[in-house]
Order: sequence, then C-alpha cells, then structure tokens
Amino acid sequence: MKTEVGSYEAKSTLPELLRQVRQGRSFTITNRGEAVADLVPSASARPRDPAGAAQRLKAFMHSASGSSVDIKALIEEGRA
Repeated sequence: MKTEVGSYEAKSTLPELLRQVRQGRSFTITNRGEAVADLVPSASARPRDPAGAAQRLKAFMHSASGSSVDIKALIEEGRA
C-alpha cells in the first residue's frame, strides 16, 4: 500500500522517507492532489532479512558440528 505525500512534505522529509523506503514502504508523491511520482524500494536493493540470516547461520552451524571448520580459510575466501 502506498501512502500519499505532498511534494512540499516530501522535500522537507526526504531523509525520513528514504529510511522508510529502505524498510519496504512505498509512497506516492502528489502535487496539488495529483499523483506525479512513486517512491518505491529499488529493484536492485537486496532486502534485509535478519530472521533468514539467523536461520542460515543456524543451518550452517548445525551442518558444521562434528567437523572441523577452518575459520581462517573461510575469512580468506571472504565467507566470514
């Protein structure tokens, strides 16, 4: 759902609007009540998924249990 924001308000609060867009919100910028632009998350921006990251970490730690994990090698590969 997009929230309508007037052009003056958008200009005055752009940093806050951008912060909210990073969190997945979308806005329609209006001028005198007429929609002129949409402020939406970039298609190339990767959404942050802390819960998913925690799940992947748990799965990795579970799969690595019982085996020796070479942390130094992981760091050198850019994986840690």
